[in-house]
Amino acid sequence: MGSNGIRIGLIGVAHRAAMAQNLDKDDRAKIVAGADTSWAFLDQFRKQYAHNSPAVTNDWRKLVERDDIDAVGVFTPDYLHAEPTIAALEAGKHVYCEKPMAIKTADCDAMLAAWKRSGKHLMVGMNMRYMDAFLAFKDIIDSGQLGEVKAVWVRHFVGFGGWAYFHDYRANADMATGLLLQKASHDIDMIHFLTGRFTKRVVAMGALDFFGGDKPDDLVCTECDEKDTCTDFSDRPGKAQCCFRKGVDIEDHSMLLMDLGDVRANYVQCHYATETTRNYLVIGGDGMAELTGNKITVKTQKANNTKARARARFATATYDVGPAKGGHGGADPEICRAFLDLILDGKQPHVTPEAGRMAVAVGCAATESIRGGNKPMDISGVS
Repeated sequence: MGSNGIRIGLIGVAHRAAMAQNLDKDDRAKIVAGADTSWAFLDQFRKQYAHNSPAVTNDWRKLVERDDIDAVGVFTPDYLHAEPTIAALEAGKHVYCEKPMAIKTADCDAMLAAWKRSGKHLMVGMNMRYMDAFLAFKDIIDSGQLGEVKAVWVRHFVGFGGWAYFHDYRANADMATGLLLQKASHDIDMIHFLTGRFTKRVVAMGALDFFGGDKPDDLVCTECDEKDTCTDFSDRPGKAQCCFRKGVDIEDHSMLLMDLGDVRANYVQCHYATETTRNYLVIGGDGMAELTGNKITVKTQKANNTKARARARFATATYDVGPAKGGHGGADPEICRAFLDLILDGKQPHVTPEAGRMAVAVGCAATESIRGGNKPMDISGVS
C-alpha cells in the first residue's frame, strides 16, 4: 500500500465508473490507473485524475499486473465482469465489482472461488443497500413492529426503460441475460436484504411487448427517418441503436414470484411505463410498511382483548427520509467509503459477495422460467 493510502486502478473508466471519484476524494485512497478499450474515455479519465498522474492502458491485463496497485474497481459491461475480477484477485488485488456480479450464476461461483483462494476482499456494488430510504425501511422491519414478515410486494415502473436499456448491448440476451437480472438484481437483492433470507424457488412470466420490431439492427437513432417523432430517440455515443430493431430479444415486462421459505414475495417490472416508480410493501402479522421514493408509511395493529382481530384499529405513521446527497440516493459515496473500511479496517459491509451471487442466481433462474414456459425453478445456494 502506498504512503498516500490505497492505490486503485479502474477497469472501465466511463459511465458507472464516475462513482469512483468518491474513492479519490477520500484521504485514504487515490485513483492511480485506468484501463479501457476507448482512448477517448482514457483521455477524459487522465484529465479528471491529472492530480494523480494516472497510468492508462487499453489492456486491462496490464493494469492488473502492476505492483503499484492495491485494489481494482471493475466497471466494464456486465458480461465482462467475471474475467477481470478473477484475474485481479489472483494477482493479489482487492476488488470492487459493479453490479450485477456477472450475467451467469456459474461465473459468480468462479468469482467466489477466486475470492476465497485469494485472501483479499471482494465487494459487489449492490448500492441500494446504502440508500438512506432503504436503510430506514429496514430499521422499521427489523424493529419488530410489523410482527413476523410474511409477504413482500415490489412494483417497479421504468419510464426511461427504452432510453436506458434498449439502445445498446443490454437489449441482447447473449450479453445481458435479461432485465430480471440486469435491472431487477437491485430489487431482488433488496428483498433478500429486507427479509434476511435468500430465495429458494421462483416462477416468472414476461414478454417483449413494446420494444423490438422490424427495424434493421444497424440502424442508429440519428440516421432514422422517424427521429423527430420517436418517443425513444437517443443520440448518445455508443447508446443509440434503434430500440425497435430486430435483434432485441429480452423481455420489457416481467412478473416474478419468489419463495423464500417462510416468506413469499412478488416483483413486477415494466420498461415502457409513462413514469418511473419504485414501490415496496412489506406485510407482517402485526402490520405493514410501504416505501415509495423517500416516503415510508407504517400501519400497525391496535387490537384489544375485547374486539376481534378483524375489527382491530390501526395506528398509522409516516416518515419522509428526505433527499440524500450523492449519486443513487446517497449510496455512491457511502458504498465507496464502505469498500475502504473493508480493506483498511476489516469492517464488513452491508452486502456480501454471496449476496451478489444470489441476486444473479435468482435473476437467471427467473429468466429461464419465462423462456421455458413459466416453469418453476429451484435456486441453488452458495456452496
